[in-house]
Amino acid sequence: MKNISFENIKLGDGFWLDRYNLNKNSSIKSVYERFEETGRFDTLRFNYTEGKIKPGVAQDSDVAKWIEAVSYLYASDHDCCAEEIKIIDELVESMEKNQMADGYLNPYFMQLDPENRFVRRPAHELYSAGHLIEAAIAYHKATGKDRFLNVMLRFADCIEKAFITEKTAKFQTPGHEEIELALVKLYDHTGNKKYLDMAMHFIDIRGTTDEPSIDANVVNLKYDQHHMPVREMTEAEGHAVRAAYLYIGMSEAAQRTGDVELQNACDRIFDNITKKRMYITGGIGSSGMGEAFTVTYDLPNLKAYTESCAAIALLLFCLSLQNKRLDARYGAVIERIMYNNLLSSTSADGTAFFYENPLEIHMHSLEKETCMADHKRSKLPIRTRQKIFQTSCCPPNINRIFARIGDVFFSEQNDALVINQYAALTLNNDNISLEQKTVYPLNGKVTIKATNNKYKKVFLRIPEWCDDFEITAPVSYRSENGYIVLDGMTDEFEITVDFKMSAYFVEAHPNVRYDCGRAALCYGPVVYCIERCFNDYELNALTVNSDCEITVVDNGKNKLPDLTLTAGLKKEFDGLYRKKSSDEEQVPLVFKPYYTFANNGECDMMVWVNCR
Repeated sequence: MKNISFENIKLGDGFWLDRYNLNKNSSIKSVYERFEETGRFDTLRFNYTEGKIKPGVAQDSDVAKWIEAVSYLYASDHDCCAEEIKIIDELVESMEKNQMADGYLNPYFMQLDPENRFVRRPAHELYSAGHLIEAAIAYHKATGKDRFLNVMLRFADCIEKAFITEKTAKFQTPGHEEIELALVKLYDHTGNKKYLDMAMHFIDIRGTTDEPSIDANVVNLKYDQHHMPVREMTEAEGHAVRAAYLYIGMSEAAQRTGDVELQNACDRIFDNITKKRMYITGGIGSSGMGEAFTVTYDLPNLKAYTESCAAIALLLFCLSLQNKRLDARYGAVIERIMYNNLLSSTSADGTAFFYENPLEIHMHSLEKETCMADHKRSKLPIRTRQKIFQTSCCPPNINRIFARIGDVFFSEQNDALVINQYAALTLNNDNISLEQKTVYPLNGKVTIKATNNKYKKVFLRIPEWCDDFEITAPVSYRSENGYIVLDGMTDEFEITVDFKMSAYFVEAHPNVRYDCGRAALCYGPVVYCIERCFNDYELNALTVNSDCEITVVDNGKNKLPDLTLTAGLKKEFDGLYRKKSSDEEQVPLVFKPYYTFANNGECDMMVWVNCR
């Protein structure tokens, strides 16, 4: 299996083109402006002097992700991002000029703490290096300019000496994983096997040394996945972003080395996440304390942390696993993330972002100080998207994932084309010229027309939510392991498929105690919610009937519909308790896509509603 690159994809008029353009035309600029205001770009200009904003630990990684995003956009369209390319070239010149003689490059340590380079494990040096490597590769591919790449090759050689050959570093594994997957990418890009060997070194040594956990708030080694050798892992543990970045590196390395034990560990972890530790929105990392996985089925709604970066990392983990084998589960999880946690991370105008993505808000439960952009771990999530955070890893991560969203749609396996996701788009590579017409996810109708086809088979993933479909195709088909399989495809073909899309209620496993007696309303792949600003009732006083009639209300071009129904509203009473009563009023209720919440002022919100 091999995922087909976004570089072969051109989005057509529809839902995903709108979202892609929001990122390109609004979010990229907004993040740049906030990063200039807060001195993040200055960290890579190496221009700190007394009285200026001090470089922060890992702030260079924020800029690196923004550079990576711009590179992806430029690779797809050389007519865009001209000013951003100039900015990046200036930063590259500064990095090249200021890089130390031995290749070391970290603006925080070089300007503020030169005596402690590779001494403090929590300081994110290797994490930042990994993001800069990814950015340099993306920029080289997009522009053909090699100065940035050469800077990072020298830094990678410096890391090799400090951690592997000469062992002068005072710690052995990064406190925050990222270097592992970046080194595999560097191997792919350069063909130099030493970078794959370096990635394997950092993967193999994790959990085998006596290094302490890097966070004082955490009492065990699970926080940074240092509690056991990676091949023994069976559950997703600790800080969710760190964990998922490690799992991506493990999966990518296993595919290139043929390491069966490493791949088996990835498979076990995927099963554990998706069957026991993932929200209905695709979010992971339920606890704000340590931004972490906790225990099986612990998925609170009001205190759901579900960091935006964690959902992105899970999507990339699934995308890596999808490279390994044909398995519809990977595309199902990617779709769940795409239409829910990923979309909720950004405001409707593209200029503000969520770090956390809760599944419930009670205004009276929130303390005043939780409205601060720099959230407190022990408090409830903030309820308003912010333009920037003190730790601002999420906004540029959101930039780069939407810039490469084309990566999720197609794979190829031997003589087969695999269609994993559905959108209005065209695909052009050496094996096919294909046009996909659809308004998905507004409905499930998809038309696929192809010319110059060299694939003998076509696989269409059946969406996980789909119970019934109709298909018209030039050849016979069969359903197999979550796919529609068509054999004997010719040079030109047309397929029309209708994945019957409707509204439906979902229930959680009984052990998810927060959701007992509750249900979530969905439409196709999209999770819906109720907000007080559209339903002037106490949300906890509402009860829906899972057999009720649901009306789908059209909201216009490329906009998902509202879902309306009638619910029971428990009447208020004096006092705190009374004998149970069935006395309630029938009221109209409006559900809107979860990802749109908090765009109409601060108010109560709920995904999981009382149900009978």
